Amino acid sequence: MLDWLYDYGLFFARAATVVIAIAVIIALIARQKASAQRHGGKLVVLDRGEHFRRRRESLEAARLGPVLGAKARKQWAKLDKRKAKEEKKRAPEDGDAVAWVIDFNGDLRASATPALTEQVSSLLLAAREGDEVVVRLESGGGLVHAYGLAAAQLDRLREAKLKLTICVDKVAASGGYMMACCADRLIAAPFAVVGSIGVVAQVPNVHRLLKKHDIDVEVLTAGKHKRTLTILGENTEEGRAKFVEDLIDTHALFKAYVGARRPGLAIDEVADGDIWYGSEAVERGLIDEVGTSEAYLQRRAEEGKVFELAFKPTRSLAQRLGRQSARAVERGVERAIERLVQLGWERR
Repeated sequence: MLDWLYDYGLFFARAATVVIAIAVIIALIARQKASAQRHGGKLVVLDRGEHFRRRRESLEAARLGPVLGAKARKQWAKLDKRKAKEEKKRAPEDGDAVAWVIDFNGDLRASATPALTEQVSSLLLAAREGDEVVVRLESGGGLVHAYGLAAAQLDRLREAKLKLTICVDKVAASGGYMMACCADRLIAAPFAVVGSIGVVAQVPNVHRLLKKHDIDVEVLTAGKHKRTLTILGENTEEGRAKFVEDLIDTHALFKAYVGARRPGLAIDEVADGDIWYGSEAVERGLIDEVGTSEAYLQRRAEEGKVFELAFKPTRSLAQRLGRQSARAVERGVERAIERLVQLGWERR
């Protein structure tokens, strides 16, 4: 008996050490992120039209060969100078409509939302009537409240009467699709995963294991529904019923949100948690067009100016070093969890 208690105590001490270590890492990550947000950052702007043009000129020069290619480069340089002079002479109000490109790569906690918020706020200060915002979105979803906030940032663009185009190259499922449906035009690659309009929750329970070893856990609450399901305590049928009721209510809100932004969608037919590839989703009205973000931006660059935005938070050297090590651990844990979640909607 004493040996068993010793082994159990040793196991418990090790488990507690791991839990405390994870808690410390999470606290450090949260502190670093909050500090970075307080200290601001800078907005980086890349001329995508210029990027495409330079790429084309490099290939054309290679085709012409060393001699003719060098002459062509000189001619292009002269044209660039002439174009720059013409641009300076044009009045600001004569400027063409611009397409602004931003990226959102979502994880379980939609941790890219602060950067998205900064980008949206900046665009609302500078964008003009007729401008377009193109969001390259990749997300398999995550926490409801986190993706609700991210989607609300995109709604700000709609409310400002800016044209919003969202491109999905790989996946926009669950919370990711909640964001995607905010678009005036939604484009997805042929095999991009789209949909998963549903709600899921998983709660492990070790009560029977603890009871087997004569370990009691008291769960005390003030309020009937303060804790419906627990990890350590004994769950009840009433608690389970309330938990499922909350999931159903959240699903109803999800469906209403999507339905309001895509009124032509037969929401009851597609809101069963299923997923579709882009080529299938367009037939069901989940997206508007099949295509890739790169193809759309190249086409858009031929019509007018295209600028890509990226928000870079300002961090001290200590913050950068600490963030790198913390991020390595965080990514490892999150990737493992996300992989388990994705197994539910990935097709093989």
